[in-house]
Amino acid sequence: MSGDQPLINISFVNSMPHKYPAMVVSGPGKTPRLQRLTSQPLEPEQVRISIQSCALNFADLLMVRGKYQDMPSFPLTPGMEISGEVIETGSQISQFQPQDPVIAFCGSGGLANEIVIDAARCLRRSDSLDAVIGSVFPIAYGTSHLALTRRAQLKKSERLVVLGAGGGVGLTAVEIGAALGAHVTAVARGAEKLASAKTAGADVLIDSDVTPDLRAAILSDGSTHVIYDAVGGPLGDAAMRTLGPVGRYVLIGFASGTLPQLKANHMLVKNVSTIGFNLSGYMTFRPDLFTDSLTELMDWHAAGRLHPQISHILPLERAADGLDILKDRAVTGKIVVTP
Repeated sequence: MSGDQPLINISFVNSMPHKYPAMVVSGPGKTPRLQRLTSQPLEPEQVRISIQSCALNFADLLMVRGKYQDMPSFPLTPGMEISGEVIETGSQISQFQPQDPVIAFCGSGGLANEIVIDAARCLRRSDSLDAVIGSVFPIAYGTSHLALTRRAQLKKSERLVVLGAGGGVGLTAVEIGAALGAHVTAVARGAEKLASAKTAGADVLIDSDVTPDLRAAILSDGSTHVIYDAVGGPLGDAAMRTLGPVGRYVLIGFASGTLPQLKANHMLVKNVSTIGFNLSGYMTFRPDLFTDSLTELMDWHAAGRLHPQISHILPLERAADGLDILKDRAVTGKIVVTP
């Protein structure tokens, strides 16, 4: 090579069409299969990320079934939150460079070796986070932090009840509630999940499998200020009735498959607020709050205030097994897939 010949432009090489492995769902209820997809072109405000890990969520199950409320079209690749490394940037991107470590809320497409997404959905990964831990922050921690601090405005010494406290998102609600100084009651199924909730900072543990009267069990420790409900159904109904005056009920999801039947007269008499929370909505109308939240959470982790619990780490070809584990609710903490 002559001395004045230009070096190869790495971004140009990455942008050339190529194949990469991804788990693809062909239609509603179909089993994800490993396929090779053709890379997408890069738009000016996008980045291409080499995915190092992808955390699974209950919403991924709903997406595979075709029942998620914000459904992409089939065929699709599940995987909503990732951690990885930038390998290419669009022409209008200055905040990221190739080899920057990032975390991102991608919505879908995370169960793959790479992804192209808007740079606004990404945040530089702090030095305290490795690639695996980084993938559990965007949705699990981001949801609980924004829901409890901004929507519920949880205060120190208030009583927080977390339904589904043994799951990936529920555990983060317990941990963040404890970090905010709340008195946390964890409601979960079985001793193993309750043990994890205790490790996350729960003060009171209630096993919903063996508690015939959940309302009475919660009220035995006093009335509730904030309910964090990722379960819905009868548990949500019972917990709602424990709220004291000006209490706040925050609906995160309904993993039970049944919507809670909240009684408007109870809300009226007690001046209770019912609050819906959908993280993906913030990516549309206030993405700055999302990135501010993750920045604070990474600072908390660096200071030793957060300790993510990961149940399984699986290779990409076993991503379908991870979804089955989620479906069977045989998991405490998060499942992470590593391409």
